[in-house]
Amino acid sequence: MAQTEWTRLFQMKSNIFKEGDSWCLQFDESLVPDSPNSGWKQYIRNTCARFKCTQCGRGWPSNRVMVVFHMRLTDEQGVVKVRAFRQNCKMCSEAAMETPSITTENIDILLENLVEKIRIKCYHEDLGKECKPFVAMEVKSPHEPAHCEACLAGICNRN
Repeated sequence: MAQTEWTRLFQMKSNIFKEGDSWCLQFDESLVPDSPNSGWKQYIRNTCARFKCTQCGRGWPSNRVMVVFHMRLTDEQGVVKVRAFRQNCKMCSEAAMETPSITTENIDILLENLVEKIRIKCYHEDLGKECKPFVAMEVKSPHEPAHCEACLAGICNRN
């Protein structure tokens, strides 16, 4: 994940929060879905991404890439921890889990939806609107639960 792109877009979008509040985005591979620490709120979203096997070089698209956010606001300091779930190559045995490559357009959509969730969960605003859907890719083969970190964690089929 191009973390600088995520951070840049998040800083642009998070300037709408209450004056004096500052927010930061942190990447955390240890985030556990459905187990946010005390005082933290959770948001899980599906998106689309490409993967590339570091063993054989094969690439594949997926419209089932889960991203988990845990967020907290305390004393004007907001923190969002983010983890994008990985997939591995179905052609290679013992293939490593690969990090998704998410387009800027879909990162933008994820963060736009995240900012709305922060307004609802941390600022208790009633926005009453649906999340904006991600931009899908053409995927020719079925989703492979055995090669999906989010399926293995039991959260892949959620949205």
